[in-house]
Amino acid sequence: MTPFIAPGAALGVMGGGQLGRMFVHAAQQMGYLTVVLDADPASPAGLVAHHHIQADYIDQEGLTQLMQRSAAITTEFENVPADALMKLGAHRPVAPGAEAVAVCQDRAAEKRHFAGCDVPCAPHAVIEDASQLAAVPEALFPGILKTTRLGYDGKGQVRVATRADLPAAWMSLGGVSAVLEKQLPLAYEVSVIVARSAAGQVVHFPLQQNLHRDGILAVTQVPAPDLTAALQQRAIDAAERVAESLGYVGVLCVEFFVLKDGSLVANEMAPRPHNSGHYSVDACDLSQFDLQVRTMTGAPLVAPRLHSAAVMLNLLGDLWFAGADAPAREPDWAAVLRLSGVHLHLYGKATPRRARKMGHLTVTATTAEQARAVALQAAAVLGLPAF
Repeated sequence: MTPFIAPGAALGVMGGGQLGRMFVHAAQQMGYLTVVLDADPASPAGLVAHHHIQADYIDQEGLTQLMQRSAAITTEFENVPADALMKLGAHRPVAPGAEAVAVCQDRAAEKRHFAGCDVPCAPHAVIEDASQLAAVPEALFPGILKTTRLGYDGKGQVRVATRADLPAAWMSLGGVSAVLEKQLPLAYEVSVIVARSAAGQVVHFPLQQNLHRDGILAVTQVPAPDLTAALQQRAIDAAERVAESLGYVGVLCVEFFVLKDGSLVANEMAPRPHNSGHYSVDACDLSQFDLQVRTMTGAPLVAPRLHSAAVMLNLLGDLWFAGADAPAREPDWAAVLRLSGVHLHLYGKATPRRARKMGHLTVTATTAEQARAVALQAAAVLGLPAF
């Protein structure tokens, strides 16, 4: 069990992206020093941390520096090598731990874990080599072929309509280990974010209802407009079982599909704060990053309260380009900021690129209807599709 690490100590984070940046802000607000390990000299988290160790995740000297400077360590990136976390964990509290992260890094292991927790997931088959292509059950078509590792934001996956399409689809992903999932009749998507302490205490946020475009999260609404109380409780119970069976310490997001028949199917999980939880900074009394700090320092966990309805819009680099060949220009932030209840979060990334997450916009209001109405206005100003 992690003894309480009081403010004034230094907390380390593996990864310097926007999730690390928001973790650093939360830790600093509570009085902690912060240390970021990331090879990018202009990483968003490194720019705001007290110390930035410019090194790769497997650089031994960098890992030693991170261990020596930090009282406890977390990660903002699910693909940090589990071996690096294990080495750090031999000397410092690391949350989440290497074994839990290793499960989340591998889709096949993740699905085995869901099954072991009695959490349903999509029918699927694991493909390790070409000899297994012919043995894939016919019932899995049409399906979605996903690499078992390193896939996120729609990357590392391809739709497969028929068995005849499978070999070419597998080769298009590099012929690596993959999972073919049956395409299911989806009604909508939700996610659950839980935080679990080393003592086994678990708290959770209300469910987020999510809309993805091209495999990337586009819109999150809280409270989830289409969710029944019974379905919400089933999802929370499932996510807590997953965290408990992993012996998880930290913030964990479990994404679910709600099918047209009302059934709930686990999609995947992320061993870190999640894009769908960014609204919590503005709409809750404790954010997911506050709970990340609390879990890694052994601080008491308090259930977060939603004090405002919220809609979060992801801001991708596409917004900076008016057309295919147009030069980059700043979106009309002034017009957006005239709207009531708007909170703009930009991540400090110097170069906009299409599909790159540059920031997000959270709209808070007294009611969900009001939040959605203003978010639709903001989307129209920015040229984003309605939802």
